[in-house]
Amino acid sequence: MNNRRFARTAGWLALPCLVAAGLLAWYVTREPATPFEQEQAKATFDPALISRGEYVARLSDCVACHSLAGKAPFAGGLEMATPLGAIHATNITPDKQTGIGTYSLADFDRAVRHGVAPGGRRLYPAMPYPSYVKLSDDDIKALYAFFMQGIQPANQPNIPSDIPWPLNMRWPIALWNGVFSPTATYAVKPNQDALWNRGAYIVQGPGHCGSCHTPRGLAFNEKALDESGAPFLAGALLDGWYAPSLRQDPNTGLGRWTEPQIVQFLKTGRNAHAVVYGSMTEAFNNSTQFMQDDDLAAIARYLKSLPGDPQRDGAPWQYQAVAAVQDAPGAHTYATRCASCHGLDGKGQPEWMPPLAGATSALAKESASAINITLNGSQRVVAAGVPDAYRMPAFREQLSDAQIAEVLSYVRGTWGNNGGAVDAKAVGKLRGHTDPASSSPIILHMR
Repeated sequence: MNNRRFARTAGWLALPCLVAAGLLAWYVTREPATPFEQEQAKATFDPALISRGEYVARLSDCVACHSLAGKAPFAGGLEMATPLGAIHATNITPDKQTGIGTYSLADFDRAVRHGVAPGGRRLYPAMPYPSYVKLSDDDIKALYAFFMQGIQPANQPNIPSDIPWPLNMRWPIALWNGVFSPTATYAVKPNQDALWNRGAYIVQGPGHCGSCHTPRGLAFNEKALDESGAPFLAGALLDGWYAPSLRQDPNTGLGRWTEPQIVQFLKTGRNAHAVVYGSMTEAFNNSTQFMQDDDLAAIARYLKSLPGDPQRDGAPWQYQAVAAVQDAPGAHTYATRCASCHGLDGKGQPEWMPPLAGATSALAKESASAINITLNGSQRVVAAGVPDAYRMPAFREQLSDAQIAEVLSYVRGTWGNNGGAVDAKAVGKLRGHTDPASSSPIILHMR
């Protein structure tokens, strides 16, 4: 009797399990809907559409991940570290064997806005499709035209990831997408003007600023994807750099920056507060400096609308003068190694040598950026085709972990800075996991 009862119970339980398994299989293998399903790719594209697509590619900074110095543009190969292992950016040239030359417009749309390649293969969210999903249909069409006929095909096979099985199974990404990735394009906010909406569109969508500047959750998801969430663009640690807040935080964000200063920074790579460095250098070299002035103004307007967090950021920074000669640990190293550029007073020589007094890297509790740039120096900034004449040198060979910790602790505790002391162990950890900045940055000349 008991055996028959168990069999009946098991049978009833098996039915919903089979249904659930079927629904799960359908969900993870389905291809997202696209408005271009019935639209056939054309043999030729209007030159104006290709040109528009080139601009959208600049807005989207596609080159940052899909190009390597000395290689064909967009041929892939860049290694990206993840908690699970390394993955490599793919070839997105129109080569039919190794690139995307066989993609239809619908295929292209699914890959860019939904992270699904032909055949249902899920892309890792290192591809910022949670942001790109906000791209408009018109921008997707233009981007497709550019990648199909605006660049030369390059026959360069893709490099497989080294993520081990079973962690390399991609079907769970569909479940991740269902929880964390939006599905709709950008919707205009009727209570905001056109300039604000354009800025929001660029920042949230093609610019994918949140990929670096928004903190991540336990599932490596961005904690917010637009201004409705307080963590959006509130600053995040990524690849050994701290991408600062882009909100109106007076110390760790843009609270002390004016809209024209934001525009100047994005257009020239520098202003009275800072010079681009770290991952932002590549974004400037190949993206922001090519943006139209109206779009830069729109970005500035949108960013200035994002409130800061006084509880997190504290009282606004104020400069505090110090004696020219000090006995504090790190003071001598600063005077002999740093002051010639940044000044004994920490004020630098704006807009060429950035100030350290009031610098975000000296006010943020996260010290990764200060350590990284001191160890490895800065990548060359190329503005309007002209390489900069002044670069932060690498001190990894000249200074020990203890010396770097001391001088950074001095900087982060002087002139009113309150970022906090730096531990030599933190310097040693980054020394072992980072490399000196290259003096030959990737500069893409599309056409």
